[in-house]
Amino acid sequence: MRVGLFQFSPRHGDVRANLDHVTRALSRARADLLVLPELCTTGYMFASRAEMSRLAEAVPAGPTCDTMAAISRDTGAAIVWGMAESNGSRIFNSAVMVTPQGEFHVYHKAHLFVDEKDLFDRGDSPFPVFDVSFDNHHSDFELRASTKVGMLVCFDHFFPEAARSLALRGAQIICHPSNLVLEYAQTNSITRAVENRVFWILANRTGSESIADKTLNFNGRSQIVAPDGRLLARAGPKSEELLVVEIDPAQALDKKVTPRNDLFLDRRTDLYLT
Repeated sequence: MRVGLFQFSPRHGDVRANLDHVTRALSRARADLLVLPELCTTGYMFASRAEMSRLAEAVPAGPTCDTMAAISRDTGAAIVWGMAESNGSRIFNSAVMVTPQGEFHVYHKAHLFVDEKDLFDRGDSPFPVFDVSFDNHHSDFELRASTKVGMLVCFDHFFPEAARSLALRGAQIICHPSNLVLEYAQTNSITRAVENRVFWILANRTGSESIADKTLNFNGRSQIVAPDGRLLARAGPKSEELLVVEIDPAQALDKKVTPRNDLFLDRRTDLYLT
């Protein structure tokens, strides 16, 4: 199975320009699953909820979902991206997946970071895992009937319970659209991959945004991590990059660290705080 990510710097507030840029970039991709950054169609910093709401879209209706579905059909790859989702009176910082068959899956970010608390509603979905069927035409591995895929958004990775919830529900791949600004944040995805023995696709952005006297510098270094913590691919801190690697998702079914230690069977739920 070929999985990848696209790291770039979205143009703030210009959904159409960002969609056109993603369309051009992904048109050359040969992959089964591709992940894009958090809020990759709108940019990140907004002065108010009202300003954010003007760019939020319904799922699966709207130009963003239409464009991503077209890319997925044309490339044969499932696409995961981050966007502002309008859902009735609520606005979510969402990760959305579309498959070449036109199926949509959505996750609402549970843990909001700093000023996101003024813009978005907290997610209410219990870390869902989706069965996604992939064709074999991009892969040298014999794929299972379906692969279990989970999604988190940026700051969710600071909460090990979120990743563990996905792993316990069977996730083999965790897709992680992000807008990371903390210099040590990328190390968390390595830890989460190892402690759950899953593949992790972190798609971060680059560039900077400013509002009034506040500036955020997004630090790139998107990466794909194997269940044993190996970095299979990593982008630079400032460059635009499309990275694709070959993985065998069945490796994430093996939770053994040693012949006598299984990460899930050895859990001491009788001792843990909840």
